[in-house]
Amino acid sequence: MKERVAILGAGSLGTIIGAIASQKGADCVLVDANAEHVKALNKNGATVTGKMDLKNISVKAITPNEMEGIYDTVILLTKQTANKVVLNNLLPYINENSVVATLQNGIPEESVAAIVGRERTVGGAVGWGAGWAGPGISELYTDQKFMIIEIGNMHNEVDEKLQRVENFLKLAGGVTINTNLVGFRWAKLLMNATMSGMSAALGCTFGDVLDDDKAVKCAATIAKELIKTARKKGITLEEIVPGKDFYTLEFEGEKELNTAIEFMRDVWSVHRPQKASMLQDMEKGIPCEISYINGLVCDTGAEQGVPTPINQVVVDIVKAFEGGEPFPTMANLAKFKI
Repeated sequence: MKERVAILGAGSLGTIIGAIASQKGADCVLVDANAEHVKALNKNGATVTGKMDLKNISVKAITPNEMEGIYDTVILLTKQTANKVVLNNLLPYINENSVVATLQNGIPEESVAAIVGRERTVGGAVGWGAGWAGPGISELYTDQKFMIIEIGNMHNEVDEKLQRVENFLKLAGGVTINTNLVGFRWAKLLMNATMSGMSAALGCTFGDVLDDDKAVKCAATIAKELIKTARKKGITLEEIVPGKDFYTLEFEGEKELNTAIEFMRDVWSVHRPQKASMLQDMEKGIPCEISYINGLVCDTGAEQGVPTPINQVVVDIVKAFEGGEPFPTMANLAKFKI
């Protein structure tokens, strides 16, 4: 009997994962609160554009109120802002053998485990980007060869539940099991806080950040603040981009800064067309996850006695927009004193 899998929060990433897995015969249902999106998926199938060309792939999609029975594996891709409601509503549809794999941004494992239990919690960092292009359609921003997801659990051991998540996600691309969950989560947080943070603060693509000397310097400094915070907290960052050591971004002098900027332009060049998912939420007028990304760096830095002023500017700009200020533009670079 096939594993019953639910992709909870089938937006841009979930639609792509669900389309590929369904095409390969998985018993997979895409669950999303956007009724128009669900209707389009059921009527026309899932379509993936950009770096992948899939058209009208037959999938099963439902809204959360249509969930039924017990799901063996749940891939969690909703926004962290909705976790409390989403996870409590999920509880009737999982049992002691179920596993919930959060692929959300930030460091969500503790909050997920607080509701579903540590033994049922798996964490994962998605190393590729996508955007929602309309009902039933996602755009893949990253070359398929870089479609890698890193996963681990809270007790840092390989067990049956972790392997079950691995087996499903392998249908959609490369999967790596890592036994330093917090280390690769903070490495992924670095990727999000730098480029996604600046993308949201400036209302632009990753390529726009990389091409502007001040913007990319700000992004590198965000990384530096994060690394210092992680060091103080006793966290060792994992290498989540093969052959690329994020500690290169812990610069001090001008020469090291130039090396850090070259490093960023190299590593993130494959993501040039991408816009932060936070920015996509801002465009839709819905709350974004800034508090769980750059805000988390600021909060942890304050706890550890590490200053994080550039991360704070990103948070302040996004919060100001959510409070009614104009939509962010590149002119916001003037707010970064660097």
